[in-house]
Amino acid sequence: MRILVFFDLPVTSIRERKAYSRFRKFLLKDGYTMLQFSVYTRICNGEDGVQKHMKRLKDHLPGVNGAIRSMKITEKQFENMDILLGEDTPEEKLGANKTDFF
Repeated sequence: MRILVFFDLPVTSIRERKAYSRFRKFLLKDGYTMLQFSVYTRICNGEDGVQKHMKRLKDHLPGVNGAIRSMKITEKQFENMDILLGEDTPEEKLGANKTDFF
């Protein structure tokens, strides 16, 4: 399974830029990879892993206005994504053959 995180956070003030930066750094530290600007994805081992990381996301929400959404999808659904413009990311090229080492 995967979690997709989509966000639009304001960056007009110093406080907002710091909150954006902290949230983005949290995502990267927690194992998410950037799919597009403000769209991050993370592989989870089953529903338990999804619930664990959804809780972590909720615990690290920035304290500013903006919008953050998440969606859980299966690997098959992720692999069926159509790319309308641009190229596959390295992670997409690996597809189901990707193995994470912890």
